[in-house]
Amino acid sequence: MFSQFRKKFIGDRTFYKTVLSMVIPMILQNLVTNFVSLIDNIMVGSMGTEPMSGVSIVNQFIFVFNVTVFGAVAGPSIFGAQFFGKGDHEGQKYTFRFRLLICTAIIFVAAAIFELFGSPLIKLFISKESDPQQAREILGYGMDYLRIMIFSLVPFAIGQAYSSIVRECGETRIPMVGAMSAVGINVLLDYGLIFGKLGMPAMGVKGAAIATVIAKTVEALVVIVWAHTHPQRNKYIVGAFRGFTIPKRLTADIIRRGTPLFINEFLWSLGMSIVAQCYSVRSTEVVAARNISSTMTNLFSSVYLQMGACIAILVGAKLGANKLKEARDLDNKLLFFAVAAAATVAVCMLPLAELFPRFYNTEDSVRSLASYMILIQALTMPMWGYTNACYFTLRSGGKTGITFLFDFGFTWLLMIPLAAVLSYFTSLDIRIVFAAVTFSEIVKVFIGYFMVRSNVWINNIVDDI
Repeated sequence: MFSQFRKKFIGDRTFYKTVLSMVIPMILQNLVTNFVSLIDNIMVGSMGTEPMSGVSIVNQFIFVFNVTVFGAVAGPSIFGAQFFGKGDHEGQKYTFRFRLLICTAIIFVAAAIFELFGSPLIKLFISKESDPQQAREILGYGMDYLRIMIFSLVPFAIGQAYSSIVRECGETRIPMVGAMSAVGINVLLDYGLIFGKLGMPAMGVKGAAIATVIAKTVEALVVIVWAHTHPQRNKYIVGAFRGFTIPKRLTADIIRRGTPLFINEFLWSLGMSIVAQCYSVRSTEVVAARNISSTMTNLFSSVYLQMGACIAILVGAKLGANKLKEARDLDNKLLFFAVAAAATVAVCMLPLAELFPRFYNTEDSVRSLASYMILIQALTMPMWGYTNACYFTLRSGGKTGITFLFDFGFTWLLMIPLAAVLSYFTSLDIRIVFAAVTFSEIVKVFIGYFMVRSNVWINNIVDDI
């Protein structure tokens, strides 16, 4: 029995060498990015609860933008991974052009929304129970931060258009180098511009925003410059800007398969923000505690999130090469590896639940609640690892309609109603509310299991293009 299990779910040395050589740079890139956010968060948190809350609220909006960009490049990435597996560099070029165009459109829309509706959006996350003076301070800090962070939209979105296609070619090291290049700059500028050190002016949350914009620009430029100076490794880049034509059939296919992903990522991230807003009606302390716990969780989530991205690339390449049985076998092993990695990370995270909130200059009640939230999220992480792997498995075969139902359906039909009912219409302690909503992920685990097991995702979608 164990031998059958091992054959199905455990890979050989070559398997792990291939997977780790790809995923470790991706994990390191994400870890570095989230570590910068962690340092940024701690520095802002040392200024007090109000600045931390204002920045945390705005970062919810930036989170929606970031995930929407991921969704926008996801559709063309499905085709790009399969084109790469097929050896069709011209096809990759078309998907690259599509990414640049859609990311540019998203930048303009998001910037307009943040500029026109920034203040009322921030007010939605400020508890009505807050002291009026405290509420004004949170709004002020939030608006100061948002006005500058709007400029970070350009390097992030364009950088993702480049990074996504570079990774499809198996080059995960360069995006990691870009992220690591930005780390030192971000931490140095944070320290100088937030507190007025190293001869720089003390700008508080404005300084944190400026540091982030500069760091994101550096990170994007590293990938962009490398792609253009290594055309032999990036054959799609040759002639990519000689017109922006894309074959009509491919455009239609990308839109058909990519639109559900784009809408899903937007609605999922919006749904997570709505859940956060439901929690925030309880008190400002909940906003601050969730900010602390999310910062820690995002850092450790890098492992299972990038395992999902690795599944999309490796399995997608097998499907594009028409090696369907190999794709199924590879996916079994990657699913198991993703869950094992998430469980390992969760165990490492548990001891930090009590320690990490002490770095913040805030009330003891906020620290206590943040510790509890970190503990709950650590216990849920293996489930997140599995459902994330299922999502990318379904996506690799172009079954974007199913992934839409899988992600969007769960979030909007179960998670949001549960959070809203428990937060608005019961007097249950926020700890019970948070645990109930978080552990509802178990429902998604069962849904993902049956969807992947059905093999409906095993498709080659570029053979006839």
